[in-house]
Amino acid sequence: MIPVKVLAVRHLASASPALCKALGAPKNSPCLAMLTTDSDDATYIALDAATKAADVSVSYSRSFYAGAANASTPYAGEVIGILAGPTPGAVRSGMDAALSCLERVGFEEIQGVPYLAHTVSRTGSFLSKQAGVPEGSALAYLIAPPLESMYAMDSALKAADVTLCKLFAPPSETNFGGGLLTGTQSACQAACAAFAAAVADVAQRPK
Repeated sequence: MIPVKVLAVRHLASASPALCKALGAPKNSPCLAMLTTDSDDATYIALDAATKAADVSVSYSRSFYAGAANASTPYAGEVIGILAGPTPGAVRSGMDAALSCLERVGFEEIQGVPYLAHTVSRTGSFLSKQAGVPEGSALAYLIAPPLESMYAMDSALKAADVTLCKLFAPPSETNFGGGLLTGTQSACQAACAAFAAAVADVAQRPK
């Protein structure tokens, strides 16, 4: 696994009401916790984990253009994520859960081609909203470079009884592609395995 680098973390115990509103924080959630990392998709999975571990929501999340290798400043990386919650303790607990998740989730690499094929066994509020599925659903989170992602997505959809919830058509902000699939946990795992195998096939025999 390619380790995720956490670049910056900050907490606001009582953020400006105007800032909270602009960032989409719910009412009565004046406390914010924010981070940047060098891996956007792993971070989105970690932010979702935060919503399952604490009384927080993801008020803002955005990938940066061109990816971490082209970040314009030392601590920008590839993504920013902001959690909102009712108390400082809630957002700290949520951020702790996100950071813990980032120690376990990341991209794999084959022949120099990075990809993410991760099964979220039970979605929190963030990924549920992104995928349009009920909270607690199983989800296959699949990401790879442009051609590899679309080729492998076809394999994933054919490998198991899964439904395409969202397609990240290339190029994304970071010049990748992929999507979110839902089904049973075992079906999502089968889809992830098929996706990874198809990415490997392209990496080993590109032409």
